[in-house]
Amino acid sequence: QVQLVELGGGLVQAGGSLRLSCAVSGGTFSSYAMGWFRQAPGKDREFVAAISRNGGASNYADSVKGRFTIARDNAKVTVHLQMNSLKSEDTAVYYCAARREGSIWYVGSSRSEYNYWGQGTQVTVSS
Repeated sequence: QVQLVELGGGLVQAGGSLRLSCAVSGGTFSSYAMGWFRQAPGKDREFVAAISRNGGASNYADSVKGRFTIARDNAKVTVHLQMNSLKSEDTAVYYCAARREGSIWYVGSSRSEYNYWGQGTQVTVSS
């Protein structure tokens, strides 16, 4: 059974940084495209960033482009989300997701295309 566990959430002041990590177990990490999504109170879960199976491609939501960076370490079966210049509107529960199979270059943003999800980690940015 594939399990995803997110770490690294917390409270940070606006303009600060946080690094989220997601450890994957129970599957072949290198065969998964990985994504990060977030859900703010009262809003739908939205795409944040994705990285391809081979790490050669990435995709970002416009709202985080230039501030967030997604990276993967296949040896450590972990994906990271480095978040800089945080804003109050970045406050949300952040979820890690994995998509099995498909193109090695897949970096999709659709929730329905991801097969496995973590439980989420809270990120709160105070203004």
